[in-house]
Amino acid sequence: MLILGIDEAGRGCVIGPLVIAGVLFKEESLLALKQIGVKDSKLLTAKKRESLVSQILSLAENHSVIKLAPKEIDHAVNSGRKLHKLNRLEAETMAKIVNTLKPDEAQVDAADVIEDRFKHHIQEKLTTKAIVTSKHKADKAYPAVSAASIIAKVTRDKEIAELVAQHGDFGTGYLTDPKTMTFLKNWLKTKGEYPEFVRKSWKPARRAKNENNSTQQTLA
Repeated sequence: MLILGIDEAGRGCVIGPLVIAGVLFKEESLLALKQIGVKDSKLLTAKKRESLVSQILSLAENHSVIKLAPKEIDHAVNSGRKLHKLNRLEAETMAKIVNTLKPDEAQVDAADVIEDRFKHHIQEKLTTKAIVTSKHKADKAYPAVSAASIIAKVTRDKEIAELVAQHGDFGTGYLTDPKTMTFLKNWLKTKGEYPEFVRKSWKPARRAKNENNSTQQTLA
């Protein structure tokens, strides 16, 4: 029995990619994941997550990581079609991973408030036979999903570290972080447009852009 865990990292951030990872295990390897300390990535330190990556991959049969760029996310969020926004983009991306790794069962952390609807959106895009188990907080309930959450988080953290090295400290990348909002506003003041690594469709980001445009028009 091959079990695939799938999870994402960076869904709520305004900066950087949304990373979706899938890790495939033989069922008998799942106990070993618990034994090495695999759990929901949010419950682990960055150092512990990084130390677990090689151990996870040594236990895995295969894995796949897909990075969704801000441009792709903006396109989904700005879609006028109901239920074809970010949740659907995540479901379709998870289906790609299932199709690639071909498990007997795919266990996924449901992005939709309705678990079964998220499962059906994945199933619509499947070209391989697999049971899909879609649950909220699956990263806490299923070791394979916990492992995927670690791979996704470490991958995204590396992407963010590269952006910080290139552009300076922008905080956490979440819009609730004053440092992140200050970074975005300062960028707009000096450059006028957001860079490609910013999700322009996020409401506070749009609001900051509108405020900057209004200020520029007033000064003109």
